[in-house]
Amino acid sequence: MHLAYAKDLTDFQWSILDALIPEPTPRRDGRGQPWKARRSVLDGILWVLRTGAPWADVPDRYPSYQTCHRRFQQWVRSGVMKGILEALALDLKARGALDVRVAFIDGSFAPAKRGVQESGKRNAAKGPRSWQSPIDMVFRWPCAPKVLHLTK
Repeated sequence: MHLAYAKDLTDFQWSILDALIPEPTPRRDGRGQPWKARRSVLDGILWVLRTGAPWADVPDRYPSYQTCHRRFQQWVRSGVMKGILEALALDLKARGALDVRVAFIDGSFAPAKRGVQESGKRNAAKGPRSWQSPIDMVFRWPCAPKVLHLTK
């Protein structure tokens, strides 16, 4: 029996997703640990995706974070995860909890480009700097020769 926590999959949602997730095939030699239940692994994966927490912070009520992460990678590569997320989105849309007309893209994961674009103009106030100007300021300081002598 599946003990559901807040935000875990409902039995109805799982009845839809169960058919999308293939049963794992055991090793031919019979070695290794038995596979963890697909539903509890998926709940752990969805917990990470929902909270944005690191994999290592997966709560104890789910399988280990290594199991959840490994299965997540397998499901992404095989296209299973895409089907799961599409099915969950359709369920939310059917319940009126998702309006795709109002959406945004979170750019916090987009890498920033380094440097200035070739076509951009440089700000004259922010002229080129060199390493010499800060060092030059030190040597203009009246006590600099005494301090430098002490550091030899």
